[in-house]
Amino acid sequence: MIELIITHDGKNWTAKNNELSAKGSSLEQLDNNLKNLVRQQGFLDLHEKIDLIMFFDNSTIPQWIRQYSQHYFNRILRVEKYPKAAKPQF
Repeated sequence: MIELIITHDGKNWTAKNNELSAKGSSLEQLDNNLKNLVRQQGFLDLHEKIDLIMFFDNSTIPQWIRQYSQHYFNRILRVEKYPKAAKPQF
């Protein structure tokens, strides 16, 4: 499991922690960029799959509305070492 903070700067979604940082103009693009980054940086070497837990940075929401949005949104993205279509057959 890898935990990340997710924010939106008005143009792009960003998910990051001390080891990873990825951006995307849509959540789909962000997810694809994160999947590629996790695979390229070897986070899956010891695992068949790993979950990326993304917590929204609530400090980016105006104070007055936070009481109505206890968890603006959080996301879980499961990344597999071998995507289903590319899984090697033995």
